Amino acid sequence: MPKIIACYKWVADEADIRIDADLSVDLSKAKGKISEYDRNAIEAAVQAAAAMGGQAVGLTFGTAKARQSLKDALSRGLEEAIYINTEEANEADGAATARALAAAIRKTEDVSLVICAEGASDTYQRQTAPRLGALLDLPVITSVTKMEISGNTLTAVRKLEDCLQTVKAQLPAVVAVLPEINGAPIPGLKAVLAAGKKPVTEFSSTDLGVDLKPKSQVTECKGYIMNRKNIILSEGDTADKVKALAAALRKEGVL
Repeated sequence: MPKIIACYKWVADEADIRIDADLSVDLSKAKGKISEYDRNAIEAAVQAAAAMGGQAVGLTFGTAKARQSLKDALSRGLEEAIYINTEEANEADGAATARALAAAIRKTEDVSLVICAEGASDTYQRQTAPRLGALLDLPVITSVTKMEISGNTLTAVRKLEDCLQTVKAQLPAVVAVLPEINGAPIPGLKAVLAAGKKPVTEFSSTDLGVDLKPKSQVTECKGYIMNRKNIILSEGDTADKVKALAAALRKEGVL
């Protein structure tokens, strides 16, 4: 049975993040959650598995805190999960993360498709899919908003800056999806209860035999202050204000 791997990340909930007066980032009260974009990747894997008659499998790399993600991920339609549990994930960069994920994928039989989000909601570095493709020697398709699978051929629509591009690749392959690919549903109570009975395979970095030493290191993390232009549209009737607003937005490149 072909397996479709959905890679996802356990991140801090941005609603709980606080920026102190010195612009330092306070994560002490932040709860965790599956990255918003990764929820779309999970749903894409579930849909692909249904189309292929395969099995959707979740894959995450994180510290002990990421264990909380397993029930949520499995309640979203995945049939099993793979959890790489190591404190080294705290310092991992894109290169180390990809090495860990690739090592776990190699230990999984019959993988036909690997699906990632275009980027995680905390860093949005857009590195995971390209790095996985390089490590696994598989074709990579990024910025995907639609995909169809027929036999061993994947057809995907990519959203570029000024156009849509349709490409084909032979499976197995790695795909990075944009949120537009689907609407990730909220799991129902029945799905949540069933998730606790689904299988989870746990690996340590030793089990995988992979070097997780990062190639880059975060030295500082600070918030930022947005300087707003405070344009006030107070003159004229409603129609004039709307026209002035549209003109201002066009000037800023928003429209």
